[in-house]
Amino acid sequence: MNTSLINYLLENKLFTRNHYPPKKEIENWLDKLFDFLFLSHQKQSDEQTIQRDYLDIKIHLNNLLDTLLAHGFGVEYTNLFMDNLHFIYENILEDAHTFLQFDPAAKSLEEVVFAYPGFYAIFTYRIAHSLHRLGILFLPRILSEYAHQKTGIDIHPAAVIGSHFMIDHGTGVVIGETTIIGNYVKIYQGVTLGALQVAKELARTKRHPTIEDEVIIYSGSTILGGNTVIGKRTTIGGNVWLTHSVPSDSLVLNKSEIRMKNSEKTIDVDDYCI
Repeated sequence: MNTSLINYLLENKLFTRNHYPPKKEIENWLDKLFDFLFLSHQKQSDEQTIQRDYLDIKIHLNNLLDTLLAHGFGVEYTNLFMDNLHFIYENILEDAHTFLQFDPAAKSLEEVVFAYPGFYAIFTYRIAHSLHRLGILFLPRILSEYAHQKTGIDIHPAAVIGSHFMIDHGTGVVIGETTIIGNYVKIYQGVTLGALQVAKELARTKRHPTIEDEVIIYSGSTILGGNTVIGKRTTIGGNVWLTHSVPSDSLVLNKSEIRMKNSEKTIDVDDYCI
């Protein structure tokens, strides 16, 4: 046994609080909630089963919050969250229907719910954001990172995202903490909504862009800065780099160049560097 390490850990405690909920318990709670909302009540739709599952989720959350929060506020925050769950669920269903409406590959709502990583990331964000709005900070971050691991999509729970949101494909999407996104926005893989600077002293300022209603942002585009506003109904093409605002009804493109090969000219190897 490494007694020197044990002594060091005892003398240099990493955490300021004595107790944190186990990460796996937080992840299990989210999985239970997903199954309750989209699966379990469809298999056994009797009222008694639904009430039992609902109570199980509520008790699980209360136990997590009791571990996390001081002074026994777990019950209070649990009740606030569960009271809002109906409205959260309606919002999540609007997102699912948006996928079905706009993605030609989507054949059914069930396919969207159970097979689309973008939908799962949005579902997790909606849950995490609701907890964040109650002033709970640790739990939402664990939830968002759980979705990040499963989907490759990183949405900070403090970001503000409107209704009917869609992330298609989704791998590599990053949505920063102070991002504001309007309604009916569609985002594709590899999009970053980020900050121009990562200085710690800017932590309490708006560092990430505002995306207004009905904007489409295609794959690989990067939009940076707290003062950057993308106006309504704008389309951002693929691989665009933006650090300034764009007016409504704009089309922003990254112009590509096509050069014809010349068989008589040797192309420098640098042209093929990746």
